[in-house]
Amino acid sequence: MPIAATHYLVAGAVGAVALVLLFGLVNMMRGGSPNTSQKLMRWRVGLQFVAIIIIMGVLWLRG
Repeated sequence: MPIAATHYLVAGAVGAVALVLLFGLVNMMRGGSPNTSQKLMRWRVGLQFVAIIIIMGVLWLRG
């Protein structure tokens, strides 16, 4: 896998985590539905797991 592709893959994974975190925080600050905040925070945890797997995979591939 080309190095540039791994940069985009890692950036995309980290960006997805940041975006879901931001949406969850905005929802909480606006007094939105607690169920929506909880769902977004669960998505964040799942995306963090995926991001860590991607980052570890990229590090392994680079040796």
